[in-house]
Amino acid sequence: MRADRAGPAGGGGPAGGARTDDGGGKPDSAVVRDALGVGIAVGLSGFAFGVTSAGGGLTVLQTCALSLLVFTGASQFALVGALAAGGNPFTAAAGAFFLGVRNAFYGLRLSQVLALPRGTRPLAAQWVIDETTAVALAQPTRRGARIGFTVTGVSLYVLWNVTTLLGALGAKALGDTDAWGLDAAGPAVFLALLAPMLKATTERAVAALAVLLGLGLLPVLPAGVPVLAAALAAPAVLYLEGRRRGRDAGDARDARDARDARDARDARDAQDARDAQDARDAQDDRDVRGASDGRGVRGADR
Repeated sequence: MRADRAGPAGGGGPAGGARTDDGGGKPDSAVVRDALGVGIAVGLSGFAFGVTSAGGGLTVLQTCALSLLVFTGASQFALVGALAAGGNPFTAAAGAFFLGVRNAFYGLRLSQVLALPRGTRPLAAQWVIDETTAVALAQPTRRGARIGFTVTGVSLYVLWNVTTLLGALGAKALGDTDAWGLDAAGPAVFLALLAPMLKATTERAVAALAVLLGLGLLPVLPAGVPVLAAALAAPAVLYLEGRRRGRDAGDARDARDARDARDARDARDAQDARDAQDARDAQDDRDVRGASDGRGVRGADR
């Protein structure tokens, strides 16, 4: 289950699109406000997990241990859902594992954005999840990214575990948890964070194809696998985009070559016309000189 997270590792300085501390970001108070909003909104859905887990047969201790040690909501829900449905524990754990593999890719990106000291990376690894990644990547500066990541991680981790305990203890009194719809809070917040970041056409195409793949494969593949399959949307769209740009570049090159050929032909034609004009002018000069010489000879004879 530890593959649910991969901590930020390596890379002390920014690379590529990494954040810098050159200003231009939001005020720290605004970052903290946004991060707390996400942490509180998603953290409350830990109550739904606690109720679902206890209702599925896990003890309060087992339920709380999952939130404390695993701390990735989708994998936790997938695990208890499979167990509640009578699934094999190893199969349920495998599905949760595959669902959490995406966090390893988050860690690779955050290692460049946050550039945390080595001593803090093991602690930060525990908080590399959807929400902390989304908040961190939404900040234009490294300072803002670190604040957003830390505040979101702390608030979400504390509240998620507290509400997990409350949900597990109150599972019997609450009854049917599906009627409350608390499990939808996390995905809703994540979509709200993701949507403003889809500015380019390519990014929107990747998101749309990922949704189609995930939903289409959900009924036929084990839990967690459709999410991994949806990740194939990115290389597929980028490949097609590269092909399109290659064709556009080829068309532009052909048009440029054709234009250069026309320009060269026009230049040759112009040069030929100038040469012909120069030849006519030279012939006219010779004719004039010949006529003048002929008049001079006749005058001398007289």
